[in-house]
Amino acid sequence: MRFKDWVRRHTAAYIRQGEWFFLPAPGLTAAAQLLFHNEPLRRGGGKPHICEELYRVGGTTVYVCGRYPNGLTEREYHDLLTRQPMARKWTWQLMRRAPRVYVRGRIRHADHKTVVLPFWHEVQMNTETQSRAMRNVAFLD
Repeated sequence: MRFKDWVRRHTAAYIRQGEWFFLPAPGLTAAAQLLFHNEPLRRGGGKPHICEELYRVGGTTVYVCGRYPNGLTEREYHDLLTRQPMARKWTWQLMRRAPRVYVRGRIRHADHKTVVLPFWHEVQMNTETQSRAMRNVAFLD
């Protein structure tokens, strides 16, 4: 890798892997029972980045299925079930929309070199999702 390419992916402020930026959060502590191991980090239906350790805080609980890949809030979900009772039989998964996510350890992805984070880093998605073309994409974890 050329030096100028390396600089684009690693600075004092962040480390980048694909669409994800990892911002140092060295003072963070997380209780062991709240950690997830080898947890996928993904945007939409793409290949996930696998995080050795992941800790998430906050966000909005959403119900996700094939027909609603960006999720429905609890109110939207219950409204849908009132209108379409058969929707209860769809394969729903409870997830968090836009939580604060922290990772440490090895971050792996099939298309990128593995990144090793020795302490906690906050995960930020590339801001391209704020563009008009990406307005229907949600960060689900």
